[in-house]
Amino acid sequence: MRLRNIPGADEAIAASPYCIQQPDLRRGLWHSLFQNTHPIHIEVGMGKGQFLLALSRKNPDVNYLGIEKYTSVLLRAVQKREQMESNSPQAPPNLYFICTDAARLPDIFAPEEVSKIYLNFSDPWPKERHARRRLTSREFLSCYGQFLSADGTLEFKTDNLQLFQFSLQEISCAQWKMLAHTYDLHHDQSLNADNIMTEYEEKFSALGNPIYKLIAAKK
Repeated sequence: MRLRNIPGADEAIAASPYCIQQPDLRRGLWHSLFQNTHPIHIEVGMGKGQFLLALSRKNPDVNYLGIEKYTSVLLRAVQKREQMESNSPQAPPNLYFICTDAARLPDIFAPEEVSKIYLNFSDPWPKERHARRRLTSREFLSCYGQFLSADGTLEFKTDNLQLFQFSLQEISCAQWKMLAHTYDLHHDQSLNADNIMTEYEEKFSALGNPIYKLIAAKK
C-alpha cells in the first residue's frame, strides 16, 4: 500500500501533546501518564483514529493508546483529537498516540501492563512470504503475549476472508484461546451489540461486504 506523504507530518507529530515521544521510557509507568489506575487498552495500526476517539468518549474509565507507524496517517487522528478538545474542553484526557512499529511494543509495555488489544482492518500482506508481517501472525501473538495481562483479550476485525482464516489458524498454533468469532459481525446480535465501526468498516459494510471478528486470550 502506497501512502501519500503529507509535508510537515513528522514535525506535527513530534510537537503534539497527544503524541508520546520516547515511549520506551514509560515502560511500566503508563498509569502515571494518565494519573489513574484504570485499565490500558491499545489499538495497533489505528489509522485515522475514528475507532479510538469514539471509545475514549464512551469509556472515560479506560485509558487508550493508539499505535500507528506512519506519521501521515497518525496526523489525521491528532487533528481529530485536537478538534474534540476544542469542541469540548472537558473531553476526557484518556487518549494518547504513539508513532512506532508494532514489533517494538514489548520494549514499550511491561508484562501485564495492557488489558486489551484491538486490531482493526490490518494490512493483509497477501503474499505468503510476508505472512510473518501480518499483525495476527504467531510471531506477533508471541509479541503481544509479553505485555498482555493474564485476563486480557485481543479483538480483531477484518473484511478479508483469507486473513481471517489465517488468523484463526494462527490463534490455534500460538496456543491462544478462542473466546468467540463470527463470519458476519453485523448480523451477530451478541458480538455486534457494542460494536463501534472504523472508517474502513463503514466503507466495506456499505459495499455489502461481511465483517469478520474474533476475540482471543492467552492460555
